[in-house]
Amino acid sequence: MRGLPEKFIDFNKCLSRRFDALLPEPFRVDGHKHFREEFAPPQIPDGALVYEVGGGKHPLHSEEEKTRRGLRVIGFDIDERELARAPRGAYDATIRADITEYRGRENADVVICQAMLEHVADTPAAFAGLASILKKGGVALLFAPSRNAVFARVNLLIPERLKRILIRLLYPELADQSGFPGRYHRCTLSEFEEMARGQGFAVVQKKTYYFSEYFSFFAPFHVLWRLWLWVFYLLSRERGAETFSMALRKL
Repeated sequence: MRGLPEKFIDFNKCLSRRFDALLPEPFRVDGHKHFREEFAPPQIPDGALVYEVGGGKHPLHSEEEKTRRGLRVIGFDIDERELARAPRGAYDATIRADITEYRGRENADVVICQAMLEHVADTPAAFAGLASILKKGGVALLFAPSRNAVFARVNLLIPERLKRILIRLLYPELADQSGFPGRYHRCTLSEFEEMARGQGFAVVQKKTYYFSEYFSFFAPFHVLWRLWLWVFYLLSRERGAETFSMALRKL
């Protein structure tokens, strides 16, 4: 039986979702889901050699999808335990390395990097690592939360131990996704564009998202935050994004 705290949190999440339903469509799109289901797949050609950098236990493709499309997928992660927890058959090979130090063979058709770059201490070095993996004409598909987001600022202030306790209490379904500290070093859309150009990339496509559920556990705060986000969006557009996706082509 669920206790009073859990019921209180569930009730507030329900109220928060009802409020979100009243907002314009751009403020209701889950960025990570959109990246995985709509943004990234059309950019990946059948038969491609794909590196999933930081994919760990959550690769983009299932074994069935990978086989159907003739993809060869390399799992790349700093933590070997994360790679070991990936669904069986999702990776054809794995590499355990730090992307900020790794230099590849420029042989990949596609590099996928979802919700990882906010964790690195040196983002320009990570971009150099991504560029070293891709062949000329290859595509890097990135998804990241923005340092400008309120939840990112809060994330930087809360000690890691307390953060994990709060996530287990408020969002138990996300508990297994919170193993690495968020650094958000140069983690904004404009800074990503600048670093991409510096590594010889052209921006093919980008999309910003204005939705997350981090504060939905307390509806009054969630509503205030969503109204603030709307104002931020009206004033700054892309700078107000909570998360963003990018497709980059190596020239």
